[in-house]
Amino acid sequence: MSSRAVVVPPHVARPLRLRPFRGLMLPPARGPRGTVERALARPGARVEELLARWAAEGRLTHDATPGLYLHEYTTAGITVRGLVGALDVSRRAHDPGEQAVLPHEGVHCDQVEQLAERMDHMEVDPAPILLVHRGSADLRALLATIRETAPLARFTDHTDQHHRLWAVRDPDHLARVEAALAASRVLIADGHHRYAAYLALQARHPGGTRDTGLAMLVDHDDTPMFLGPIHRVLPGTSLESLAGAARSAGLDFTYVPRRQALAALGPTSVVATDGRRWAILAIASTADRAAVEILHQDLLPARPGSPPPAVYRHTVESALADARPGESVAVLMPAVDLDLVTRIATTGRLLPEKATSFQPKPTPGLLIRALRDGPVAH
Repeated sequence: MSSRAVVVPPHVARPLRLRPFRGLMLPPARGPRGTVERALARPGARVEELLARWAAEGRLTHDATPGLYLHEYTTAGITVRGLVGALDVSRRAHDPGEQAVLPHEGVHCDQVEQLAERMDHMEVDPAPILLVHRGSADLRALLATIRETAPLARFTDHTDQHHRLWAVRDPDHLARVEAALAASRVLIADGHHRYAAYLALQARHPGGTRDTGLAMLVDHDDTPMFLGPIHRVLPGTSLESLAGAARSAGLDFTYVPRRQALAALGPTSVVATDGRRWAILAIASTADRAAVEILHQDLLPARPGSPPPAVYRHTVESALADARPGESVAVLMPAVDLDLVTRIATTGRLLPEKATSFQPKPTPGLLIRALRDGPVAH
């Protein structure tokens, strides 16, 4: 297999387990210059020496007792809470009914290999991957009880993100979390490549700390993350050629004024513009197919010639800035529904690359996991 191939990460089997770990805490407001991930990933970086220096400077603390952590952060009025723990990746699912963790994007083999090598060298998980699910009422009640206690840490970081952190160490609380999560099936919101690197390292070093990887699990029914779209810019494409491709794919393409086009953007249509003219493309999500799939599987292959691949833009403004008459088209996408993404992932299908954007994400570096702490208890 080519190292540049795009593949589906292996599936982890249920029961879903988040294991306690000894948290290394480096609040970003007091962290080193640049992100923690950059500092730890510098070529030739001696991670053990970095951690020791940060501890000596009073920047880093290392918990003596393992636990799970309830992390709450607030950005621009959106609050997200999640349980942070060491995700058990030691068991592989052999049939779809066993799957505990659902990827919805493929991964590039070469990027996974590079990440696995870097993490193996660092012996540190510098930030959790993000998982999302619809949690149980019992788990929400437990976490609400924990939030009534004094937080372990509270601060505002250099990005103006407000953080609160609680340690979950009570054996009864840990047992309730384990019971509540056992049958859960969770979706990867961010970190597909790091998740695949966890699996690669576990396969190389089974039976130790690499049986787990750092993860944060967010209950979408408690504090939903904003699931936004990622827009496309199509280089080497004119609006006329896109209209022809739409006709070939059996999709309605209608030129309209700018204001009407922007008002129509939603689950049943996307908007295309070259910066001068505007159009509505009738690409409606169905019960089992997302608009972004229809765009990439039906419309884009119908364009004449061999235009360059799509370029991804996270804001409408940045997509529109790249639109040029006769040269490039901006395609503004609607957000993808979480339940539709989960249904698609449950079937084993993948969405096109950069189909979803879960926001806001936590500032990296608050919780770190050192693999030299020894195996997580089972």
